Amino acid sequence: MPLSARPVFCGVDFGTSNSTLGLADAEGARLLPLEGDSVTLPSAVFIEVDHAPPRFGRAALAAYLDGEDGRLMRGLKSTLGSGLINERTAVGSRAVSFRDVLSRFIGHLRLRLDSAHPGLTATTLGRPVHFVDDDLAADQAAEDALAAIAREHGFTDIAFQYEPVAAALDYEQSLTEERLVMVFDIGGGTSDISVIRLGPAPSRRADRSGDILANGGIRVGGTDFDRLLSLAEAMPHLGHGSTLKGGALTMPRHLFLDLATWHRINALYSARTAADLKGLRADADRPELIDRLIRVVTDRNGHALAIEVERAKITLSDADAARLTLAPLTGGPNPMATRDRFEQAVEAPVARIRALVAATLAQAGVKAADIGTVFMTGGSSGLPVLRGMVAEALPGIPIATGDMLGSVGTGLALDARRRFG
Repeated sequence: MPLSARPVFCGVDFGTSNSTLGLADAEGARLLPLEGDSVTLPSAVFIEVDHAPPRFGRAALAAYLDGEDGRLMRGLKSTLGSGLINERTAVGSRAVSFRDVLSRFIGHLRLRLDSAHPGLTATTLGRPVHFVDDDLAADQAAEDALAAIAREHGFTDIAFQYEPVAAALDYEQSLTEERLVMVFDIGGGTSDISVIRLGPAPSRRADRSGDILANGGIRVGGTDFDRLLSLAEAMPHLGHGSTLKGGALTMPRHLFLDLATWHRINALYSARTAADLKGLRADADRPELIDRLIRVVTDRNGHALAIEVERAKITLSDADAARLTLAPLTGGPNPMATRDRFEQAVEAPVARIRALVAATLAQAGVKAADIGTVFMTGGSSGLPVLRGMVAEALPGIPIATGDMLGSVGTGLALDARRRFG
């Protein structure tokens, strides 16, 4: 059968930081190029004030960093299951909802799909084990919202699969024997774990529910590590932790939390925030720090600051220190961030992920020694602090890695082939 005549099945991995689109046919699975030759697309949208068509991915980031007049949106997946999804934000003289921006991004993925395989109506969408921690109603609302947006863009048959299970299906293709695998998918917004039986024989079963022993997840991911690194290393140079009125008060923490959180940055670009900062500066014991904060907000450099912190975090995966180039954004110094201080800053979320390992093993009814392999995927899974935690929690268990950003999308396409083929 010619390649063009083979049935093709689609999987969509809409991620907090990056997205992919997988395609599977009888011969296997692959990722569709989404931006030039790249199969990953940063989950970013730039909307110009003059009603020009929005830009996506690296083009969106470039437009923002080039100083074009508009709004950059990142971390949109984090709005699912929260009240923020229906909130509106100003772009020039108009207001757009976060749901609308999210829909535009999914629509862009649909256009890329149609350019290669027009008319596909069935898809498996990836989802974390929990969009929202400890709130079943909000979790279901998040899934329903994502499904509704997918239907708006021509998908009539929609299934969902947990992202770590999808990653497992991709990893399974490389196995020559059956084994019990713990899959870690540590992405931008969530950390998810599955314990699943994988191998050539299990892969041929139509129903895999019996192979999945446990799924667990928490809303902790790479953007949380970015935020904590920013609060520890960047925000003190903008007044975080500084005092007012001779030490009687401290600068409001919420300003720095918003500035360090991708999907909250735009909330600071308001007349009310500008007025609040002016009043705080008048009471500040170190007004020069607040001047830097005012400069970041006035010049709308919040996302540029977050991008610089993210770059430093990635650098700290391979180096003991990383210079934060903040002077062009703040007018202040270019401080040095260290891996030791970063790992101290993220102790709490790492402890939560370690507790999730124990809970998922208990749910599966197995011990750490029963795991044959740990498979790690997701953009944050390469952080030494997380790999070290896994090695301590599952001593002596081999750790395997695959395509850090692509295994979920490929696995979702394989899942779509199984469901709809």
